[in-house]
Amino acid sequence: MTRAVKQIFVTAVFLGLLALAVVLDRADRPATGNLATGESLQRYGFHLTESAAACGLDFRHGSPTLDAKLAHIMPVVAAMGAGVSVVDFDGDGLLDLYAVTSKEGERNRLYRNRGDGTFEDVAAATGVADLNRPGTGVCMGAIWADYDNDGFPDLFVYKWGKPELFHNNRGQGFDRVTDKANLPPWVNANSACWLDYDRDGRLDLFVAGYWPEALDLWHLPSAQVMPESFEFAENGGRKYLLRNRGDGTFENVTERVGITSTRWTLGVVAADLCGTGYPDLVLANDYGVSEFYANKGGERFEAVGEEVGIGVTPKSGMNASLGDVHNRGQLAIYVSNITEGGNLVQGNNLWVPTGKTRNGYPRYANQAGTLNVERGGWSWGAKFGDLNNDGRLDLYVTNGYISAAKNKSYWYDYGKIAGGVNKVIRDAAFWPPIGDQSLAGYQQKCLCLNTGRDFTDVAAAVGVEDTFDGRAVALADLFNRGVLDVVVANQNGPLLLYKNTVAPGRDWVQFELTGGARPDREPGWSNRSAVGAQVRLTWRQGTNGPPQEQLQVVTAGDGYASQGMFRLHFGLGSQARVEKAVITWPSGRTQTVAAPATGTLHRVEEPGP
Repeated sequence: MTRAVKQIFVTAVFLGLLALAVVLDRADRPATGNLATGESLQRYGFHLTESAAACGLDFRHGSPTLDAKLAHIMPVVAAMGAGVSVVDFDGDGLLDLYAVTSKEGERNRLYRNRGDGTFEDVAAATGVADLNRPGTGVCMGAIWADYDNDGFPDLFVYKWGKPELFHNNRGQGFDRVTDKANLPPWVNANSACWLDYDRDGRLDLFVAGYWPEALDLWHLPSAQVMPESFEFAENGGRKYLLRNRGDGTFENVTERVGITSTRWTLGVVAADLCGTGYPDLVLANDYGVSEFYANKGGERFEAVGEEVGIGVTPKSGMNASLGDVHNRGQLAIYVSNITEGGNLVQGNNLWVPTGKTRNGYPRYANQAGTLNVERGGWSWGAKFGDLNNDGRLDLYVTNGYISAAKNKSYWYDYGKIAGGVNKVIRDAAFWPPIGDQSLAGYQQKCLCLNTGRDFTDVAAAVGVEDTFDGRAVALADLFNRGVLDVVVANQNGPLLLYKNTVAPGRDWVQFELTGGARPDREPGWSNRSAVGAQVRLTWRQGTNGPPQEQLQVVTAGDGYASQGMFRLHFGLGSQARVEKAVITWPSGRTQTVAAPATGTLHRVEEPGP
């Protein structure tokens, strides 16, 4: 099938979906509303209480105002950003939060964890607040990692504009090192991640453009800046793989290693998915297919998305996150898309490895429908984590695009432009004005509880009832209680913190890994943040319970505009006996921790040769 025929075919399917009149009522969502905490604990094993104000979090995200040529569809094109990341920036053992706004002139927040259940904003005092100055672009998200291996995580902020890098001054503040780091001067990016792609012990940086990097979105030459297609758009931003030279500077090696994508990327995650010891890259792309770049020994990357199965059907990819959903020691990939009953039914994808291709790459099958995690509204960020500590990974999904007038919908106009020819789609002048209409607004969030057979949505029942336009989500043990709390950043909305209460008697164990690389050490060690390290845990529930296994990996930037904690949290169920934790370090070393105690955060440093 030629590309042209394929595009005509997929466009026809897309239009058919837009006209679909069957309303999907989310039959998987329990009919009951918010249960009392006690009943929620008894039925589901946990309950979430929104506690942002009580914890001192008073942040609200704002959207940018771009060139006037886009004024009639500004809510559509500017509805991105709202990022949040989790980090212990000062090394005190307490997890802090960094939230970015996308409004010109407004300030980001760095919330330091006081240790008493509250946070204080220290962004201005530490030098990482004022990053939305006119002429420099606006913030979309932020990721943390120790790129110079000095023991403190540094901060990279990606923007529609000039990217920024800040060196952590031993937890006392941050030094802006953007100009001397040799970063690209302007990247209209919506996602980024740290990874050690060549395993030299120094963290490299991958930045994924959304809009083309030549565009200053505040000074556009014309309105012909939109995607060229709703299915096969390749006129988006370029990608950057920036190799860490070890002297505080980075080298652009993107073309050398074979990464050529110019798709409209919204989500990215890096991990060793092919079993070679080197981190691969997964890109979730808007207006097109997802991409899988297999790492070939740290020398080059090969685009194998179609071969492995995830790069076939064009959708609206916005999130890329990993989770061992079946407890088989295999990482599945969750990519969020759009589902709106009666308008557009793409469905989210859960790519589960089911074998190998003839070239030895993992082969994935989409099990989202089978496992009941396919329908999530206009989905954005999503994260796996064991929220009730029963030994199985659950899934939190944010959603909602534009919440404006409740009795007005832009879907009909959106469908008209989606069915246009490429020249019409690409020119914003042809897009109908949105005015005060909503587009997939006021959506109930999804919290999918893993039952061991499939997932069931319990969001409203366990306390998640907000209908803000959700974007980034991060899971973290913010109060060192052995449970995962939920932090959600909302477009033009407040930062939410859902404090978790888990039923008593459920065990857990956590691991905080530190790689052996230091500025004065020779190569051959893992990066200090242990990004890319894997922990394979085996345990039993009770004396005669069947063996359980779960694999987790340390990432630094995944989902949508987010980063979770570096710690790895394993729920274990009741009466758990952990047999061992096998750590595979990025350097290639393996280490076994025998019978680690439950109810404990284990801090493990990479051993010598």
